[in-house]
Amino acid sequence: MLEQFKKHLDKFIKISDDEFVDITQYVELQRLKKKENILTEGQICKANYFVLDGILRKFFINEKGVQQTTEFAIENWWMTETFSYINQTATEFYIQAVHPTQLLVIRQQAYDELLEKHPALEKYFRMVYQKAYAAAQMRIKFLYEYSREELYLHFLKDQPAFLQRVPQYLVASYLGFTPEYLSEIRKKNLS
Repeated sequence: MLEQFKKHLDKFIKISDDEFVDITQYVELQRLKKKENILTEGQICKANYFVLDGILRKFFINEKGVQQTTEFAIENWWMTETFSYINQTATEFYIQAVHPTQLLVIRQQAYDELLEKHPALEKYFRMVYQKAYAAAQMRIKFLYEYSREELYLHFLKDQPAFLQRVPQYLVASYLGFTPEYLSEIRKKNLS
Protein backbone atom coordinates (compact mmCIF):
# COMPACT_ATOMS: atom_id res chain seq x y z
CA MET A 1 0.00 0.00 0.00
CA LEU A 2 2.83 2.42 0.71
CA GLU A 3 4.22 1.78 -2.79
CA GLN A 4 1.01 3.26 -4.15
CA PHE A 5 1.67 6.43 -2.16
CA LYS A 6 5.29 6.52 -3.40
CA LYS A 7 4.11 6.28 -7.03
CA HIS A 8 1.72 9.15 -6.40
CA LEU A 9 4.47 11.29 -4.91
CA ASP A 10 6.71 10.46 -7.89
CA LYS A 11 4.14 12.01 -10.26
CA PHE A 12 4.82 15.40 -8.68
CA ILE A 13 8.26 15.34 -7.02
CA LYS A 14 11.39 13.22 -6.91
CA ILE A 15 12.41 11.78 -3.56
CA SER A 16 14.89 9.07 -2.69
CA ASP A 17 13.90 5.72 -1.22
CA ASP A 18 15.51 6.76 2.08
CA GLU A 19 13.46 9.98 2.14
CA PHE A 20 10.33 8.00 1.44
CA VAL A 21 11.04 5.64 4.33
CA ASP A 22 11.33 8.66 6.60
CA ILE A 23 8.14 10.20 5.18
CA THR A 24 6.19 7.04 6.00
CA GLN A 25 7.00 7.60 9.68
CA TYR A 26 4.61 10.57 9.61
CA VAL A 27 1.56 8.72 8.28
CA GLU A 28 -0.82 6.22 9.85
CA LEU A 29 -2.80 3.53 8.08
CA GLN A 30 -6.52 3.59 8.90
CA ARG A 31 -9.35 1.33 7.74
CA LEU A 32 -12.94 2.47 7.67
CA LYS A 33 -16.12 0.47 7.39
CA LYS A 34 -18.83 1.39 4.92
CA LYS A 35 -20.61 4.58 6.08
CA GLU A 36 -18.13 5.12 8.92
CA ASN A 37 -17.45 8.79 9.65
CA ILE A 38 -13.95 10.10 10.25
CA LEU A 39 -15.23 13.63 10.79
CA THR A 40 -18.61 14.83 12.00
CA GLU A 41 -20.25 18.22 12.32
CA GLY A 42 -18.97 20.08 15.39
CA GLN A 43 -15.55 18.40 15.44
CA ILE A 44 -12.29 20.10 14.55
CA CYS A 45 -10.54 18.58 11.54
CA LYS A 46 -7.02 17.60 12.59
CA ALA A 47 -5.82 15.50 9.63
CA ASN A 48 -5.45 15.06 5.90
CA TYR A 49 -6.59 11.76 4.39
CA PHE A 50 -5.08 9.99 1.37
CA VAL A 51 -7.31 7.28 -0.11
CA LEU A 52 -5.44 4.05 -0.83
CA ASP A 53 -8.54 1.99 -1.58
CA GLY A 54 -12.22 2.90 -1.47
CA ILE A 55 -14.11 6.18 -1.61
CA LEU A 56 -14.64 9.04 0.82
CA ARG A 57 -17.31 11.68 0.57
CA LYS A 58 -17.67 15.05 2.24
CA PHE A 59 -21.17 16.30 2.96
CA PHE A 60 -23.24 18.59 5.14
CA ILE A 61 -26.81 18.31 6.33
CA ASN A 62 -28.97 21.22 5.19
CA GLU A 63 -31.77 22.93 7.11
CA LYS A 64 -34.27 20.40 5.74
CA GLY A 65 -32.22 17.50 7.10
CA VAL A 66 -31.02 16.43 3.65
CA GLN A 67 -27.42 15.32 3.14
CA GLN A 68 -25.69 17.39 0.44
CA THR A 69 -22.50 15.80 -0.91
CA THR A 70 -19.88 18.37 -1.88
CA GLU A 71 -16.86 16.22 -2.68
CA PHE A 72 -15.65 12.69 -3.30
CA ALA A 73 -12.16 11.24 -3.00
CA ILE A 74 -11.19 8.00 -4.72
CA GLU A 75 -7.85 6.19 -4.81
CA ASN A 76 -4.85 8.52 -4.86
CA TRP A 77 -6.90 11.58 -3.93
CA TRP A 78 -6.62 13.61 -0.74
CA MET A 79 -9.48 14.86 1.38
CA THR A 80 -9.71 17.11 4.39
CA GLU A 81 -12.05 19.82 5.63
CA THR A 82 -9.74 22.69 4.81
CA PHE A 83 -11.47 25.56 6.62
CA SER A 84 -11.69 23.65 9.90
CA TYR A 85 -8.17 22.25 9.49
CA ILE A 86 -6.52 25.62 8.84
CA ASN A 87 -8.50 27.62 11.41
CA GLN A 88 -8.93 24.84 13.98
CA THR A 89 -12.62 25.64 14.25
CA ALA A 90 -15.63 23.35 14.44
CA THR A 91 -16.70 21.98 11.08
CA GLU A 92 -20.14 21.96 9.51
CA PHE A 93 -19.19 18.92 7.40
CA TYR A 94 -18.91 15.16 7.67
CA ILE A 95 -16.33 12.95 5.98
CA GLN A 96 -17.56 9.39 5.51
CA ALA A 97 -16.47 6.18 3.79
CA VAL A 98 -18.78 5.26 0.91
CA HIS A 99 -17.36 1.71 0.85
CA PRO A 100 -14.83 -0.03 3.10
CA THR A 101 -11.85 2.29 2.70
CA GLN A 102 -8.14 2.27 3.49
CA LEU A 103 -6.47 5.59 4.17
CA LEU A 104 -3.17 7.13 4.98
CA VAL A 105 -3.69 9.76 7.66
CA ILE A 106 -1.37 12.68 8.31
CA ARG A 107 -2.23 14.45 11.53
CA GLN A 108 -1.70 18.20 11.68
CA GLN A 109 1.41 18.21 13.89
CA ALA A 110 3.00 15.41 11.83
CA TYR A 111 2.14 17.32 8.64
CA ASP A 112 3.87 20.47 9.88
CA GLU A 113 6.95 18.49 10.95
CA LEU A 114 6.96 16.58 7.67
CA LEU A 115 6.97 19.74 5.57
CA GLU A 116 9.75 21.24 7.64
CA LYS A 117 11.92 18.14 7.35
CA HIS A 118 11.09 17.43 3.67
CA PRO A 119 10.64 20.77 1.85
CA ALA A 120 9.94 18.99 -1.47
CA LEU A 121 6.58 18.00 -0.01
CA GLU A 122 5.61 21.69 0.06
CA LYS A 123 5.70 21.55 -3.75
CA TYR A 124 3.81 18.25 -3.78
CA PHE A 125 0.96 19.50 -1.59
CA ARG A 126 0.83 22.82 -3.45
CA MET A 127 0.40 20.98 -6.75
CA VAL A 128 -2.24 18.64 -5.28
CA TYR A 129 -4.20 21.59 -3.85
CA GLN A 130 -3.96 23.48 -7.13
CA LYS A 131 -5.43 20.53 -9.02
CA ALA A 132 -8.20 20.16 -6.44
CA TYR A 133 -8.98 23.88 -6.55
CA ALA A 134 -9.13 23.85 -10.35
CA ALA A 135 -11.53 20.90 -10.26
CA ALA A 136 -13.72 22.70 -7.71
CA GLN A 137 -13.79 25.80 -9.95
CA MET A 138 -14.93 23.73 -12.92
CA ARG A 139 -17.63 22.06 -10.83
CA ILE A 140 -19.00 25.46 -9.83
CA LYS A 141 -18.92 26.59 -13.47
CA PHE A 142 -20.83 23.47 -14.53
CA LEU A 143 -23.42 23.98 -11.79
CA TYR A 144 -24.15 27.46 -13.18
CA GLU A 145 -23.75 26.70 -16.86
CA TYR A 146 -25.52 23.38 -17.37
CA SER A 147 -29.10 22.31 -16.90
CA ARG A 148 -29.48 19.49 -14.40
CA GLU A 149 -29.77 16.95 -17.19
CA GLU A 150 -26.70 18.35 -18.98
CA LEU A 151 -24.80 18.25 -15.69
CA TYR A 152 -25.51 14.55 -15.28
CA LEU A 153 -24.70 13.76 -18.92
CA HIS A 154 -21.41 15.65 -18.63
CA PHE A 155 -20.56 13.73 -15.47
CA LEU A 156 -21.53 10.47 -17.16
CA LYS A 157 -19.27 11.22 -20.13
CA ASP A 158 -16.39 12.48 -17.99
CA GLN A 159 -16.51 9.97 -15.11
CA PRO A 160 -18.25 6.74 -16.25
CA ALA A 161 -16.18 4.38 -14.07
CA PHE A 162 -16.73 6.59 -11.03
CA LEU A 163 -20.50 6.59 -11.58
CA GLN A 164 -20.50 2.79 -11.52
CA ARG A 165 -18.80 2.75 -8.11
CA VAL A 166 -20.94 5.30 -6.28
CA PRO A 167 -24.57 4.65 -5.27
CA GLN A 168 -27.00 6.68 -7.39
CA TYR A 169 -28.47 8.51 -4.39
CA LEU A 170 -24.98 9.89 -3.62
CA VAL A 171 -24.44 10.89 -7.24
CA ALA A 172 -27.77 12.75 -7.08
CA SER A 173 -26.70 14.43 -3.83
CA TYR A 174 -23.42 15.52 -5.40
CA LEU A 175 -25.13 16.90 -8.50
CA GLY A 176 -27.72 18.71 -6.41
CA PHE A 177 -30.92 16.86 -7.18
CA THR A 178 -33.09 14.09 -5.81
CA PRO A 179 -32.54 10.40 -6.53
CA GLU A 180 -35.97 10.34 -8.18
CA TYR A 181 -34.99 13.09 -10.60
CA LEU A 182 -31.76 11.25 -11.39
CA SER A 183 -33.80 8.11 -12.16
CA GLU A 184 -35.96 10.13 -14.57
CA ILE A 185 -32.88 11.49 -16.36
CA ARG A 186 -31.33 8.04 -16.60
CA LYS A 187 -34.53 6.47 -17.98
CA LYS A 188 -34.93 9.27 -20.52
CA ASN A 189 -31.35 8.88 -21.76
CA LEU A 190 -31.37 5.09 -21.88
CA SER A 191 -34.35 4.96 -24.18
